[in-house]
Amino acid sequence: MEYFEYGEKEINHLKSRDPRLGRVIDRVGFIKREVNPDLFAALVCSIIEQQISRKTALTISGRLTALLRQITPQSVAAADLDSIRGCGIPDRKAGYIKTAADLVLSGGLDLEGLCRLSDEEVVKILTALPGIGRWTAEMLLIFSMRRPDVVSYSDLGIRRGMKRVYGLKELTRKQFMHYRNRYSPHGTVASFYLWAASRD
Repeated sequence: MEYFEYGEKEINHLKSRDPRLGRVIDRVGFIKREVNPDLFAALVCSIIEQQISRKTALTISGRLTALLRQITPQSVAAADLDSIRGCGIPDRKAGYIKTAADLVLSGGLDLEGLCRLSDEEVVKILTALPGIGRWTAEMLLIFSMRRPDVVSYSDLGIRRGMKRVYGLKELTRKQFMHYRNRYSPHGTVASFYLWAASRD
């Protein structure tokens, strides 16, 4: 099991730049968040997770892993759609997963090359894929690519956490960007604590 790595440098930066978030950090303590460095497997799991509970998604991902033994472009391409659907994956999502595998194998999607691109460039490429929206792309930046400065406006939990931390009834895009810029270059760690605040 691998986790997102951060430490005193990131914590001290956030606490010095934002005392209110600092109080959340002090209350919550260190947060361990699992990451999946296998970008293709993470992409497939992110498609599965859309619009269902995490528990259900884990069950379905487990079935797919059991079917394929390992989630790779090759194993997905070799499996027929009926087998993938048999894991509990709806037709449309199964199609998205097969398309992603075909694109990787044909060279239409260079996952290794994404590592050399900026966050926004990665989002642009991933959101061109069927079934991948901005939120999914940003979660892949955090939980697979381990990018250090991601705060997703598309994430309801992040926005709810910001409203709770700063005592806001509403959160405009301008306010979001104000706080998001304050966290930089350690926005991802700030996101972990905003998620924690959203659950308080």
